[in-house]
Amino acid sequence: MQKQAVVFNGQEVGIAVPVENRLKFIAVRFNVIDLDNRLFDTVTEIRRAITEHLASSDRAIISH
Repeated sequence: MQKQAVVFNGQEVGIAVPVENRLKFIAVRFNVIDLDNRLFDTVTEIRRAITEHLASSDRAIISH
């Protein structure tokens, strides 16, 4: 594993840094800051978490 940029919808949103056979997500965009420092097994898993996080944020905004 090596350090790599995490791109979501064409925008760099963070960096995946290897930590003991896992990947630590370092957020560089405010809209995904709640995922900062979380550990994941793959970049695909990081992107899935971003998708779910942004969808739940959108639902929270709509319900207000």
